[in-house]
Amino acid sequence: MSGAGDGSLEVVASGAAAEAVTLHVPELVEERFASRLFDRDATLWGPDAESEAQVRLSWVGLPRSSRPLVGEIAALRDELSSRGVTHVVLCGMGGSSLAPEVICATAKVELTVLDSSDPDQVRAATEDRLDSAAVVVSSKSGSTVETDSHRRVFEAAFSAAGIDPTDRIVVVTDPGSPLDEDARARGFRVVNADPDVGGRYSALTAFGLVPSGLAGADVERLLDEAGEVVDLLAADDDANPALRLGAAMAGTSPLRDKLVLVDDGSGLVGFADWAEQLIAESTGKQDTGVLPVVVESGEAAEVTSPPADVTVARFVSDGADTETEVTVSQPGEGAEGSEVSVAGSLGAQMLLWEVATAVAGRLLGINPFDQPDVESAKKAARAMLESTDDTSGAAETHFSDGPVSGAALGGDWLGEARTLAEAVDRLLDGLDLDRGYLAVMAYLDRTSHPDLGAVREGLARRLGRPVTFGWGPRFLHSTGQLHKGGPPTGVYLQITAEPRRDLSIPGRDFGFATLIAAQSAGDAQVLAARGRPVLRLHLHDPDEGLALVTAALLGPTAGER
Repeated sequence: MSGAGDGSLEVVASGAAAEAVTLHVPELVEERFASRLFDRDATLWGPDAESEAQVRLSWVGLPRSSRPLVGEIAALRDELSSRGVTHVVLCGMGGSSLAPEVICATAKVELTVLDSSDPDQVRAATEDRLDSAAVVVSSKSGSTVETDSHRRVFEAAFSAAGIDPTDRIVVVTDPGSPLDEDARARGFRVVNADPDVGGRYSALTAFGLVPSGLAGADVERLLDEAGEVVDLLAADDDANPALRLGAAMAGTSPLRDKLVLVDDGSGLVGFADWAEQLIAESTGKQDTGVLPVVVESGEAAEVTSPPADVTVARFVSDGADTETEVTVSQPGEGAEGSEVSVAGSLGAQMLLWEVATAVAGRLLGINPFDQPDVESAKKAARAMLESTDDTSGAAETHFSDGPVSGAALGGDWLGEARTLAEAVDRLLDGLDLDRGYLAVMAYLDRTSHPDLGAVREGLARRLGRPVTFGWGPRFLHSTGQLHKGGPPTGVYLQITAEPRRDLSIPGRDFGFATLIAAQSAGDAQVLAARGRPVLRLHLHDPDEGLALVTAALLGPTAGER
């Protein structure tokens, strides 16, 4: 794993971000925010957040408390290896999948992450090297519908192949959860995580370490890296990098509520996707929040021509000394911009961004540990699964254009548009060119359409505004919270498709096609109920339909519109 040297973190801010550091860090130091956080003071975010914070702060001690897992994981890996296991699959959502994904990618070890309800993607995972596979089923509560469905399918697949599922499935969950009790009663190997850590802060718990360690990542080193910066992050000092990063994220005035995340040679593969979930789900509520925008490179439109409501956050490699520093711009220098760059090892940066996000919650005046609108989308999806009504992507149709049908939700904004291009133009015409953003939400098999995400950059250049791209239902546990609970400045494009073939879920009266359709419909329903404009595009032929959708999206640039 690469990054800054042992025990070091480097944070450099300029422009509005540096001004925010100068303004807020002395206040945070004076009120002893950092030391109180590491003392697990639940009062830091006000009385409304106190009850939640009381059971969500164990993550500050994970570099030490997770140490016993290192030996347990090593022994389990040896045991699985003796049974011929060479391939590890992780079934999990949100923080349960994103942390292991970045840990393993950075360590250059293979881990298959299954965090989709698309039947074609699920089927492909169950058919890939099953004879040499071990499956980690990760769910804090055990009730996450996607992960429960994945577990059922893998159990059936192992049994059909003549393999005892209890030999190949490892369960990671909170002690006493329904999944914990059921798995133990049925003879599965269970590793319990710390129940006083929320999912998005769980990178250094069993949720992050078990699948990563079984796949071959050096999880002891990860804990070492985090442990080496604990004293630095707990210090009530102007040099505390987490206080400075948190101020840069959420303390600009006026608030720059778009944080563009760009990797600039950090060596931390996919780190922006992990940070995206942490920031969006923690801050996006009560009509405020910081929208993380993951971009492809430093050439992205939001980096080369950042709008006035953007701070650019760069993940950079460490080429300096081990001091933590912030460079404050001189008067007039970078006055029109706002940037912060961060360097450090993976374990150190995971703890850094967690602390900085807790700081951001304090500055925004919100509870950084709940996710009320993630729950609302889950409830809407469950209601649709229990309904006898059709939940397919074509259930509500306002227009049809070849292999694409569409529907407009969240207001009477479609007007007379009756073609794909017209509908897209109408959605984009409603974008606030000063504060708005576009979210593209693709409920598709991401392994079969890896290039679709490239439309994000084209749309950003077309609009001159930040654009996010998320795979559903994966993003529901990330930016999905901010879409619904954050500032009402977004417009939303949802893409669904007919699966090539459905896949049944053992013990359920619905299959994955129905599940993903209910999740996308529930997501759109909740957005629309909040007055957010949503364009739903359903592809009856995924390949032909995607080509047409891409052409419609990458239309005229902002200057030509």
